[in-house]
Amino acid sequence: MYSAEQKKIPLIAIVGPTAVGKTEISIQLAERLNGEIVSADSRLFYRGMDIGTAKPTPEERSRVPHHLIDVAAPNETWSLALFQQAAAAAIADIQARGRLPFLVGGTGQYVHAVMRGWRPPAAGPDMNLRARLESLAETKGALWLHEELRRLDPAAAEKIDPRNVRRTIRALEVIYTTGRKFSEQRTQTESPYRLLTIGLTRPRPELYARIDARIEAMFAAGLLDEVRALLAQGYAPHLPSMSGIGYRECCRVLSGEWDEEQAKAEMRRATRVFVRRQANWFRLDDPQIRWFQAGETDPAQIEAAIRSFLADSEKQVS
Repeated sequence: MYSAEQKKIPLIAIVGPTAVGKTEISIQLAERLNGEIVSADSRLFYRGMDIGTAKPTPEERSRVPHHLIDVAAPNETWSLALFQQAAAAAIADIQARGRLPFLVGGTGQYVHAVMRGWRPPAAGPDMNLRARLESLAETKGALWLHEELRRLDPAAAEKIDPRNVRRTIRALEVIYTTGRKFSEQRTQTESPYRLLTIGLTRPRPELYARIDARIEAMFAAGLLDEVRALLAQGYAPHLPSMSGIGYRECCRVLSGEWDEEQAKAEMRRATRVFVRRQANWFRLDDPQIRWFQAGETDPAQIEAAIRSFLADSEKQVS
């Protein structure tokens, strides 16, 4: 009789900050280990948003099957709960076909929600309250709304990007509806996976240099044209998807408010802030993450660690 632990699906998570090199390393590992990749990057959900999200190229995606990329139009909302359901289904399908699932991404709450079996707060939506909060976001601004969340629930505010109006509104909605902090209402169940978490890191100056080079490459590849096309299709600048780094700055260039260099400078600043926020989710002192220096480690070393983990898992089952 197998134990509950032995019945769990093995899952390899690849985490780390933006621009650290998760895409290429995860593809190499999946190629070598008969794997498929489930994206846990909320920016990759949206069709037509390729350059500004550093989405894996068609060539890269042809090397290894990818899941949960290009699953929504830019004006659709993919909630955390919807992502959890879709990710769980994709992981189960990959495992059922005898392949190894890799969960890859830098969106902390999405990665943790899958790995740690999060259950969102039980409070249902209050559409009237939500409409009032949306109105406040329009009139007073997203930062004002985020400061209100910080006043009521500093722990929740620390985890939510101030530019993510939708998540800020949801947290305030739960607080006002229940009278309790949002951060205290998310419950956690036992993980359904036998999990190995691989963390990729680089020295911060090296990482920032890679970010700067990526931003230059995005503009050279036609980021402004990509945003212009999205606007022409009717996707408004205030949409949550269009508020991501790169898209909001390009909207200001196309409206004549900024020039290209101002946009690049703001993208560099915002991405550095984002990297620091990611560090709160993926901590170097987390004993559950096995860290590797992305610029110095031979992927074969990471492959060996994964094979050892899988062999130990097989021993437990047998």
